[in-house]
Amino acid sequence: MSTIINTTNAPAPIGPYSQAVLAGNMLFVSGQIALDPASGELILTDIPTETTKVMENIKAILTEAGLEFGNVVKSSIFLKDMGDFAKVNEIYGSYFSSNFPARETVQVAALPKNVNVEISVIAYKG
Repeated sequence: MSTIINTTNAPAPIGPYSQAVLAGNMLFVSGQIALDPASGELILTDIPTETTKVMENIKAILTEAGLEFGNVVKSSIFLKDMGDFAKVNEIYGSYFSSNFPARETVQVAALPKNVNVEISVIAYKG
């Protein structure tokens, strides 16, 4: 059995998917981009600001599910330009204090709405 997790504090899905799905003790958070949930506008000022918005959207979804970044066990980072890796990694890392999750970071040809970064996570509720 699974439960759909949805919050108005993160962007509404822009396609046929859910913000997150809780399946047993595992929370699967869909890839987040730098959409402001209140205005629906993209935040593309610079890569640190864009990454912070992505992480804040993930935080809102985790919070709605009663979790925090310490529950994240796996993350996937998709970058339009691997040259942004160091800046993204710095912002991403600031959301974790210890027991860092498993992760991969890949450069892709394009991302939804032509953003520069998309991040998804899997968290354990235990």
